[in-house]
Order: sequence, then C-alpha cells, then structure tokens
Amino acid sequence: MARVGIFGWGIVAPNSPNIDSFARNLSSGKSWLTSFDGFGPSTFLVGNPDFDFNDYRNWIDQRFPPSKFPQLTQKMGCTTLYALGAFIQSLEQNPGIEDTLKNLGSEAQVLIGSGVGDLPTQYNISIELRDAQRRWNRFWANPEQNDDRAGYEKAGETERVKLSEEWNIPPDPRPLPVDSFEREAAYANWDEFWMQRSKKLRQYLAEFEAIESMAIEGNIETGKLPLIRKKRGGLRRLQMKWGCPEAPWLSVSPNLIWNIVNTPAAQISMIGGLTGATYAPVAACSSFGVALKVAMQTINSGDAKAVVVGMSDPAPHPLLVGAFYRAHVAAANGAPSLPLTNMLGTHISGGSVVWIVGDYDYMTTQGYKPLGLEILGIGVTSDARHIITPSKEGPLNAIRMAIDSANVSGQRFGTWDLHATATPGDSQEVNTLREVFPNSLLVTARKGVFGHGMAASGGWELTAQYLGLANGKLDPTPLTADIVNPEIAEAPYEYVYDKAREAPPGLAGKLSMGIGGVNACVISRPWDETPAS
Repeated sequence: MARVGIFGWGIVAPNSPNIDSFARNLSSGKSWLTSFDGFGPSTFLVGNPDFDFNDYRNWIDQRFPPSKFPQLTQKMGCTTLYALGAFIQSLEQNPGIEDTLKNLGSEAQVLIGSGVGDLPTQYNISIELRDAQRRWNRFWANPEQNDDRAGYEKAGETERVKLSEEWNIPPDPRPLPVDSFEREAAYANWDEFWMQRSKKLRQYLAEFEAIESMAIEGNIETGKLPLIRKKRGGLRRLQMKWGCPEAPWLSVSPNLIWNIVNTPAAQISMIGGLTGATYAPVAACSSFGVALKVAMQTINSGDAKAVVVGMSDPAPHPLLVGAFYRAHVAAANGAPSLPLTNMLGTHISGGSVVWIVGDYDYMTTQGYKPLGLEILGIGVTSDARHIITPSKEGPLNAIRMAIDSANVSGQRFGTWDLHATATPGDSQEVNTLREVFPNSLLVTARKGVFGHGMAASGGWELTAQYLGLANGKLDPTPLTADIVNPEIAEAPYEYVYDKAREAPPGLAGKLSMGIGGVNACVISRPWDETPAS
C-alpha cells in the first residue's frame, strides 16, 4: 500500500477565516459561537464563518481575466466560495504544488462534497419563485384578464352558488379579516383557481410557445447567440403587449443550477486546472472521513498521485437551525452546550475544509513536505437502523475496520477525538469506545469550540487533532471536569479540559457519525521515516 500524506490544507470556520487563524484560535480553548439572528433576536447560538472572499481576489486576478472574480462572486453561493478559499489556502503550504497538480493531468482528482449543499441560494430562489408565481396568478385572476372571473363577479348570489358547485370554486377570501394569515393563504388558492380558467392566459401562452418554437437557422455555433437575442426580444415585446408581470419561470435564477452539490468540486477543478475525476462525495456529518477514504483508495489503486479532498457547508440558516431543533438535537437555551455534559444538543456551524493528499513517495520526491500526521487507515460503515439515533454496532465496526485497515492491531493508542454532539449519543459513543479501548485514553470532544460544522466538522476536528499532535500537544476545550456527565465520567479515560495537554505517545483516532447512520473512523500517527508495520 502507498503511504498517503497531507501536503496542503485550508480552513474556513467560525472565528477563523484561514488555517493560520484556526491554529492560533485553538489554543484559547474558548467557544467560537455567536448569537443567531436568523429568527430575529433569539437564544440560539451558532458558528458563523469568518470569511471574506475579497481576501483571494489578488490570487484569482493573477491567473484569470478581470471578469473572473466578479463572475464568481455574482454567481457562486457561499458554499462554493468557502471551498475555493480553503483550496487556495491549501496551495500555500507547499510552494510549487499548484503547478504539480496541474501537470498531473488525470492523476490529480477533486473530491469536494457538502452536507446540505447551498441551502441559502436554494431558499432565496424558492422565495423569489413563490412571489413571482403569486403576482402571476393575481394578474391572470383579475376580472380584466379573465372572462370567467368577470362573469362570476357580475352574477347574482344564486348564480354564484351554482357556479361554485359546478366549478368547485375555493372559498372567497374577501370576507376574512384583512390582517389574518388565513386570508393570505385563501387568496393564494383563490387566485390560483381563477388563473387556471383565464382564456387570455391561454392566448398569451400560445404566443409564448410560438416564440420558443423558433429554431436556429444555418450554422449552429454562429446562429445560437442571435437566436437567444431574438427570443429575449420577443419575450419582452410579449410582456409589454399584455402588461403582465414576469412569468414565474423567468424569475428563477440560473444560479440555482450553478450551485448544485458538485459545484464546489467543479469550481476547484476549474481554478486549479485539475483535469482528473471531479465529484462530490456526500455522507452527512461523516462526509470528510468518507471522502478521505475514497481519496486513499484512489491513490493506492494508482488512479491518482494526488487528490484534493474536502467539504463545505453554508453559514447557519433558519431552515437548518429550525430542523435540528425540531429533531431535538439543537440547543436553544442561550448558552454554549458542551459535549459530554448536559446533553442539551449541538450548535450549527458553517464553513469548509480542504486537504491536498498525495502519494507520499511521489510528493516527497517532488520536494513537498507532509503536514500534520500520517493517515494509516479508515473504516466506513452504516448503522442501517435510524436516521439520527446512532447504533452501537455501526460505529464499533467502523473503529475496528479502521484499525484493521491501518494494520495496527495491538499497538498503543494515545488519544481519541470524539464526534460528541452534546446529545444522548455522547454517552453511547464513549461506551462504544470502551469496547475497543477498555484502558486509559486521552479523549477530546471539540464541538464545544467551533460547533457542528456539518460535513466540514470531521475535517475541522481532524485538522485540529493533527495541528496539535504535530506540536506535541492537545489544545484545550471549554469543557471542565465538574460538568462532565456522571455516566461518561465513569469511563477510564482522561478528557481534555480548559488547559492544553501534552500529547501522549501512540496512535490517534477520530470517529464521525453522520445523519442516516454513516460512520467514518480515521486512524493516524505522527510521521515516521518507516512505514507502519
């Protein structure tokens, strides 16, 4: 098996716009969470990424035409921009690696995923479509544009009752109180019904269809843009003729398809000139470990010499915060909820992590120095049980699989990094760990520092583990001994509290458990000149 090293890494996280600030801030042991304003003033805490894409403008301007940077900022959502920032950072640890990756051609791959995708972009465009649809419905429901509606309004009470029964007309919203929510919903149903009966709308659509039926004349390449312009002009004239609002399908920004789940990976391949396989592995909160395993397999198979691997998720959004709260896994009491303590739930964070991993022998012969620790083995399993509640067997099997794949059975483990989300799963995770390690172990739970970064979380935690252990220490956390849950305190482990700890000798482990029951365990060790036996 080829040895796999990390030759570049980048971070976007709460309180940390880059890998250097991330490393510095870890030493404080303080929480990086802030108040959430997505619902207005609230008691929710979240981890908002500290990020400004303008920090990368010079890098992009040096390599691309002046239009490139504004194009990215106008079309790409935060999920992609976070990933691009982390990728550019990852190139800076080993000068020259950018050209090496380009020159590898298909032997340099990109695996960048996302836990929830670009939720803000999807949400905003959905709202725009909803509003456009309502304006559209109201226009064509108006009696001036709708003969059926006009006839209904002129009819007497008896005739109206007859038409209501015959056409199955929804309740008239006008008698409802003006300030009621029910009135708004009733109007939406009312307008939609009458819009469907508008004969003038059918005339509009016939004219629209004629415009859209125009085909390219002559050469395809030379005729494509003139046809697009011709259609646009025809649609403008059509809208002016009828005096109607913009059609709802014209309100949908193409940015929606430019920000699908594989977009961060695709954009990294573009700005990096990387022509190998490019796609988005997705496995919820275990995504980084899963992607890292795929990257190692790809390198070991000989399909690639290097892989850009990472995850990116958006800044905390009301949809996600609300969903986590309703699933009873998000804290909402206004104070940081710490892993291994009162099980009040986690805090949502956003950001990205990107690593450049590569064949150790190849990359070192090119003059590049590995970072952090050596990845020895990764185990990936599924619970096949519950969407949220973890099983005992799934994580346990992932740990054992990772140990087997690393070929380190019987070797000493010094430290372990938990997934721990301040939910009842924390206790189960510690008990699962005891099945494999019944004796002393120095254990860290880091989500009290930067929150739960969704798919990026495992990458943040591994990066924090590697940064510390490479310097012979484990950075502090906000946890203190007096608040550890009694059941968890019974385990024969030491925990990293609010003071840094000297790193014990031995191997390091990291477990992630994702929604859907996906588990990923990573086994690592400090760099040594000799391969692991």
